[in-house]
This record gives sequence, C-alpha cells and structure tokens, in this order.
Amino acid sequence: MTLLARITARARVRPLRLLIAILVGLMLTTGFLVVAPAMEPQRTTPIYDPPVLAGQQLWGACAGGFYARHGDTIVLTSTGHCTSEGTVAYDPDGMTVRGVFGPAARSASCPHQGHKCAASDMNYLVVAKDRIPWGHLNVVDLGTAGYRIIPPGTRPLACVDIAIGDQVEIDGRNSYRSGTVAEKGEYLHPEDGDYFPCMIAANIQVEVGDSGGAVLVRGTPAGVTSRSFGGVLGFTPLAEGMAELGLDLCSTPDCGLAPPVADPAGTDK
Repeated sequence: MTLLARITARARVRPLRLLIAILVGLMLTTGFLVVAPAMEPQRTTPIYDPPVLAGQQLWGACAGGFYARHGDTIVLTSTGHCTSEGTVAYDPDGMTVRGVFGPAARSASCPHQGHKCAASDMNYLVVAKDRIPWGHLNVVDLGTAGYRIIPPGTRPLACVDIAIGDQVEIDGRNSYRSGTVAEKGEYLHPEDGDYFPCMIAANIQVEVGDSGGAVLVRGTPAGVTSRSFGGVLGFTPLAEGMAELGLDLCSTPDCGLAPPVADPAGTDK
C-alpha cells in the first residue's frame, strides 16, 4: 500500500490521478498546526552578507527556492500561491527590501475548465540589487545540513527525471528534513482551483511556511514545495516551472553576469 493510500482509506478514482482522487492537497500557507517542542540542531556554516536565501525562509510564509536568471535579472524562485505579483518582501528588520515578487507560472492553455493550469506551483522574487549574494548564486543553504554548491551546467530536474525511492531534501522554515519519493502523478481536484500535470509526494513532514522552498532530489535542484497531504510533502517539478517562466538556473557563482564593483565612496557602479 502506498504512502498516500495509507493516509486515507478512500480508493483511487483514476489510476494516475495520484493524490488528487485520494486527498485534496492543502496549501502550506494556510491552516494551523501544533508541533511538540524539540531540541534543534545548530548550523555550523557562516551566513554571508547579504545572505543566501536559496533554501532559507524568504518572507513571511514564503520559502526561497533557487537563484536563477530572467534575462540579466537575478531572481529567486518561490511559489505562486504564497503571495501575489507586486508584493514587496522585506528583511526581518521590516525596512530593508529584499525584492519584489513577479508573476506566477501559468500555462498558455488549460484543458480543465474552472482551474488555473501551470507547469509548476512557482513564481519568483526579483532580488533587490543590494541583496544579491554575488559569488554565491550557485549555493543552496540547507541550514544545519550545510551549503550545497550547484555544479556548472547543472540542469534542473523535470518530472520524468524523478523516480520512486529517490532521496529528497528540503529546508523550508530553516528546518532541514530528508526522505524519499513515494508517489507521483497529476494534480487535479474539483475542490482546488489549480491543476498541475505533475505532483510528487515524498515521505517528509511539512508545515505552514514550507511553501516555495527548494527541493533537492539526489542532490540536484528538482522542485518547489507546494502542498501538504496529511502533513506529507507534495512538490511540483522545477524544470517545467522554470521553462514556463523563462528562467535559467544559476550554476556558477555569479550566474554568468558581472557583479557590480564598489567605488571608493562605498557605492556600487
């Protein structure tokens, strides 16, 4: 019996409509959960200035995914259901602007009436110029699990590249967790207005605030944290979402761009 079948006794309606015919996914930015206090492991890696937010908490209930380029603009992936286009994200001080959220991924056509179709549950933050961590744009910060460096030329994984049993890692809410892929298939349900052609379930516990976070599969950028199925992770694939938004994954320290040079007065040129 599959992981998702164990969550609920209801039978599948259609063989490949994973999760959907079984259980409606709950967006991770809604609802409330009670968690027992526990001793948290401590990080051992330094925090850069400005910090790497790929893999870390981005703003409010939105987690950060991966740095990417939109033309010559540096962006950071997150999730389309976390906030709306034009929303300003701030540092914890409530004053320093981290950036402005751009549009959510949307498919050019949608075969399912009454739904919004997208390749992945993704949007992006246009990173403020003074908050770009130049020299570290190919880094994912997994907190207590350390920094992960994305090798040059790395291609983000698509749905077809991800298999049952693959190792999965996330760090939304600055809390590192790992597990394995349990199931994958379409996400379509009348009680949810979104349709995704691929949703992947992994046996990792998730909570409010994980939405949009980086998902690594076999150590490679692979997904966007999107749903909770009875507290279990559901994520959509990274490659399809990046293609729909016209993004290129950063796999070099400066993402192929020339960082600004500070002049003697302390300003960037």
